[in-house]
Amino acid sequence: MEIHSANGYLPDQFLQDGTNHRTDEYGGPIENRARFLLEITQAAIDVWGKERVGVRLSPSGIYGSMSDSSPQETFGCVAEKLSDLGIAYLHVVEPRIKGTELISVSEPVAAKNLRQHFRGTLIAAGGFTGESAEAILQAGDADAVAFGRAFISNPDLPERLRDNLPLTPYDRTTFYGGGAHGYTDYPRAQTSD
Repeated sequence: MEIHSANGYLPDQFLQDGTNHRTDEYGGPIENRARFLLEITQAAIDVWGKERVGVRLSPSGIYGSMSDSSPQETFGCVAEKLSDLGIAYLHVVEPRIKGTELISVSEPVAAKNLRQHFRGTLIAAGGFTGESAEAILQAGDADAVAFGRAFISNPDLPERLRDNLPLTPYDRTTFYGGGAHGYTDYPRAQTSD
């Protein structure tokens, strides 16, 4: 089970001081702002066990009105507390993504920054290519890389990445449309085999 505490969802709104202006035990210092996410995570662990619970974060996320005055400190603290809970994995969205849009092709930094705080499996996501995914894995800054949009338009994505085949571009206008078009009708790569 993955707890979605990224992209402006409610747990993310509690974490970041740009949106959390509470004055009770869920606002103010990082420990208070993290309380909501940590309570949710503990409740999920109590039901499914820590080996079946993961958390997704988007440090430096700027989706909507999200912001934090000190994202490295905030998310470093949260990563340490999640690590102490022993969750199955931490899924980190790189700051080069704004909502659903790629805004930068810069080097991934979120996973690298949180690696020093999280002792478990760390998954990086957000605008990766085959080459940049391999680089972050080789550097040890992530244990796995998640692909979303590229997987929609490339049902054979692992084979394409392995064989260095071109990727089919996705059509964003078909996302969330409710039908098969744009989800299950992309072809597999043509190979000379």
